[in-house]
Amino acid sequence: MIIDRDATKVISILGNDYTIKAPAGQEQTLMEAVVMLKSALSETKRSYPTLIGDRLLVLAALNLCSKQIELKQQHANELSRYEDKVSATVEVIEKVISQG
Repeated sequence: MIIDRDATKVISILGNDYTIKAPAGQEQTLMEAVVMLKSALSETKRSYPTLIGDRLLVLAALNLCSKQIELKQQHANELSRYEDKVSATVEVIEKVISQG
């Protein structure tokens, strides 16, 4: 359940209600985070049906964190690859300019 009270959101996770106020302009991000967490909880519950409460929440959070770390590493690798391509292109352009 999500109740909106003057930009304050009451969200329910694992049967507990949490009142959260998102910074101005970040309300949509908060709602997307809630959906992501609930999805991760459902996924974790399917994989580990005996887990409940805090243990389920912690494992779901750890899974989200490890996905975030993987994405961060992928981003860094891609950024490095693009920087190498840009540097190589700049070198070719500089060489062409210096010859011309």
